[in-house]
Amino acid sequence: MTGSIATIGYALATVGPALGISMVVAKTQESTARQPEVAGVLRTNMFIGAALIEALGLLGFAAGFVFQ
Repeated sequence: MTGSIATIGYALATVGPALGISMVVAKTQESTARQPEVAGVLRTNMFIGAALIEALGLLGFAAGFVFQ
């Protein structure tokens, strides 16, 4: 891949994790508003889910270097 094509590929690879993070945070906020007593458990689950989603972004980043 050339530099410009790799940059476009990485930009496309970040769309999925960005949408995933936004959905996780939005649903956590919605759930906390509905049941404030489970906010601690929801926050913990949100951080675990966010870490797994960010792993996808890192894989897309690494794939840009591997397939150069």
